[in-house]
Amino acid sequence: MSIVSIPIVNKNYTMRCEDGQEGRLIQLGQMVDARAREILDKMGLMPENLLLATLCIVLADEVRNRPTPSVTDADLREILARIREIKHKIG
Repeated sequence: MSIVSIPIVNKNYTMRCEDGQEGRLIQLGQMVDARAREILDKMGLMPENLLLATLCIVLADEVRNRPTPSVTDADLREILARIREIKHKIG
C-alpha cells in the first residue's frame, strides 16, 4: 500500500492506495479539487462539511446523468468471437 497526499481546496488529505495507483489517485484528486473550487466560486465560502455534501451531490448528479454506452447484440457477438479466437491461439 502506498500513501498519497491529495490537496483539495488548500487542505491535504492523506489517502492510501494500491501500489502503482498513486498517479491515478492524484489525478482524481485534482478533478475533485477543481469541482470543489467551481462550487465555491459559484456559491461562496461555506463550511467544509457543507462543501463536501454539495460536492458529493453534484458529482452524483453528473454520474447519474452521464449517458450510458449502448452495447448491441452484434457488439457482444464480436467480443465473444475475439475471446474464442484468443482462447484458440493460447489453448
